[in-house]
Amino acid sequence: MANSRCIAVTVLYAPTARQIHEITLQLSTPCDVLHAVQQSGFLARFPELDTTGILLGVWGRRAKLDQTLRENDRIEIYRPLRVDPKVARRERFVKQGARTAGLFAKKRLPAKTAG
Repeated sequence: MANSRCIAVTVLYAPTARQIHEITLQLSTPCDVLHAVQQSGFLARFPELDTTGILLGVWGRRAKLDQTLRENDRIEIYRPLRVDPKVARRERFVKQGARTAGLFAKKRLPAKTAG
């Protein structure tokens, strides 16, 4: 492989909130997202990850397992959502009360009377 060169990529995974695992790899080109995730060792360290239903992104954009990587790419392994964001927002709104949340939080001051 005379034409292959090495590129640096970073793989990130956050199994829980505020806990981020990050590893930087030197991989020979051409390489894809699946190869980088396998080389990171996250699949062995975290048994909840499997390649069949895994959600991945490169720099915040969804990526397929066969997407080719470039120098300094950041591969993000996403964990599944536990609660639908719309449901969570509704529950927060109910918990806070209608008068203290959203559009109702800002009260208009009365207009000054001209005298």
